[in-house]
Amino acid sequence: MRIYEGSPRQDWEEVLRSVGAYLDDRGMRGLVFVETDTGFIIQGTSVQGAAGSQYSESLGKAVRETLTLQDDDVGKFMDDALAHRGQAPDPTPKHYEAQLRVIGRYIDEQHPRDIFFFEMDGAYVIRLTASGQAGLKHEVVEFTRDDIADLIARAPALRRGSKAKDSPA
Repeated sequence: MRIYEGSPRQDWEEVLRSVGAYLDDRGMRGLVFVETDTGFIIQGTSVQGAAGSQYSESLGKAVRETLTLQDDDVGKFMDDALAHRGQAPDPTPKHYEAQLRVIGRYIDEQHPRDIFFFEMDGAYVIRLTASGQAGLKHEVVEFTRDDIADLIARAPALRRGSKAKDSPA
């Protein structure tokens, strides 16, 4: 996000975790995620119940949604997520909250100028743009479903390791 440009630590881990929790609440799947100068455009598919159906077992229909999230929206998601963290009956992060969090950690380590990614069945293709001496450089990174599962499994140890590294000796 542009608000993090030039700051000592970009916090994509927290940004994407919070946006992921929001998307989980909406029931979205199959994401396309584009960063803009003022926030994000996210497109995905959600299932909406069949209106007027008398049968509760109705599956509903898949609907393509396009969301425009401004920096202020994302800031609110982050504040809400921090306020409610650990208070839910099951504090385990949900689908996108967990997946996007580990992707955010990877992105934090890369320090990109902007990001674009899409997800299909738990696998991600990410394009990172970085500024360098030769101009803009694009890098494409792929995370398979197994890569994401491995990153999620290793995340608690990585967080403990970074806390130990950040604390004064």
